[in-house]
Formats: sequence, C-alpha cells, structure tokens
Amino acid sequence: MTILVTGATGRVGRHVVDQLVNRGAKVRVLTRDPSKANVPAGVEVARGDLLDIDALRGAFNGVSTLFLLNAVTGDEFTQAIITLNIAHEAGVERVVYLSVFEADRAVNVPHFAVKFGAERMLVQMGFSATILRPTYFIDNELMIKDVILNHSVYPMPIGSKGIAMVDARDIAEVAAIELIRRDRAPGKLPIETINLVGPDTLTGPDVAKIWSDLLGRPVVYGGDDPSGFEQNIASFMPRWTAYEMRLMAGRYVSDGMIPDAGDVERLTKILRRPLHSYRDFASQIAHAG
Repeated sequence: MTILVTGATGRVGRHVVDQLVNRGAKVRVLTRDPSKANVPAGVEVARGDLLDIDALRGAFNGVSTLFLLNAVTGDEFTQAIITLNIAHEAGVERVVYLSVFEADRAVNVPHFAVKFGAERMLVQMGFSATILRPTYFIDNELMIKDVILNHSVYPMPIGSKGIAMVDARDIAEVAAIELIRRDRAPGKLPIETINLVGPDTLTGPDVAKIWSDLLGRPVVYGGDDPSGFEQNIASFMPRWTAYEMRLMAGRYVSDGMIPDAGDVERLTKILRRPLHSYRDFASQIAHAG
C-alpha cells in the first residue's frame, strides 16, 4: 500500500519523502504544482491541495497511511479538518501528524490551538496515530543568519527559560520511522505522542555565546521583546502572521520549550544515533558565511 505525504516540498516534508524512499516505502505526494515537486524517482505525484475535495479523494485512492503536515495559514484548521474527514471516508486509519510542542498548553497561539484541535480529532475519530510535537526548528536560523553574520546580533526573542531546538532532519526521520511502523503493523496501534526536541536546552544568551565562539567575535542577544519581533516580521509578512509570531515568541519567553524527562533518550533510541545539535548547524552556517 501507499503512504501519502502532504507538505512534501517543504523543509520537513522533502526529508520525510527521502527517508521513506530510502526505506523502501511506496510514496505518493500531494502538491499544487507537480512540476516543482522534485521528488525521487518512483514517487507518485498527485496534483491538488488540502482544500480541493475531489483531488484529496483521488489522492487517497489506494493509500494506507497518511503523513499530515499543515503549513501555518489562515485556513490551517479547515485544511486539517477536511483532510482527516476525507481520510476517514477513505478508510485510512493510520496517520502521523506533525503538531507542535505543548500544543495543549499554548492555546493562545493560533497555530498551536489549531494543532491541538487536530490532535483531538485524531483521538475522537479513532485514528491509529503518532502525534509528533516538535519544538522550535533549528533551521529557522537560516532566516536570520544575515543579521547574525553582518550585525553580530542574535535577534530571535527565545528568552531565558530555554528551548531544545530540533533539527528538521531529525523530525523527518522520526516521522518516516513512525509512518513505516504504523503502515506495516498487522493491526491497529494505539495513539502515541512523541516530543521532538534537540539534545541541548539553550537560552537566548546561550545561543549568542555559541555564535560568538564560532565567529570569533562578540554576538549579543537582542533581548526578550516580542513586540519588536512582531514589527520586524510585519515588514515582510502579513500582519496576522506577525502577530501570531509575536504570541509564539511570548510563549518562548514565558515558558520556554523544555523537554520532559526521557525525551532525548527516547529519540536517540528511535533514531539509533545522536540528535543533531544547534552548535553543529550553526557551525555550518558560520563556515559557509
């Protein structure tokens, strides 16, 4: 049977597709523009999006397992509701869903609340699902690398509680492992939730110190001001997105993203290797810059 991957051209989804192909899975991706899909040979490509009912129904034909990844958009919850309903209609019970860390707690942040709503759907509708809850993505730093490299400021207001940032490659590999585990299981597996974290819990000053060490010059932390962050984001993103990012940054400052006991060990056991570290990722940027 086939594993359907949504969000397959994004930062996580493209790695999920590669991991599945490397593990011998039969994969189909859903994308608005097949000409830009750039998927490995043998991967089926279905045209459509998560609001296109007919395309979704066609994409689920012959599918056994779903990887559901929603982008942060104004209609994200509608996309999730429709996709899970169509999956249910098609008899697809096995799902790996990309949620977010502490989705059940940070419900004032719109896309956290949306993802918790989708988690509740998975439970209430009887899916056999793995819910993946990643923290802040390490590769978000690519968006701010010029500020770090050219102005010696780390601008993300991540606070002083600590965030265990996670690498997109680790997210994708765990997702692929769980997709195949569920796809090949002889029966219906219970719902599980996995926190996806990095190996180190870092504060804003910690991250600035890493960059200082790597660049050989002082890099300062820009401080815990979500309002300033909102203003910067609003210069190149819609205002509602900027406000949402402010709310998310506010949660970083007030609560951090701190792993539960055993999270790192659990992931290391699943992957059978160490997790990618922030320092290693930053080192690649520093040496490339």
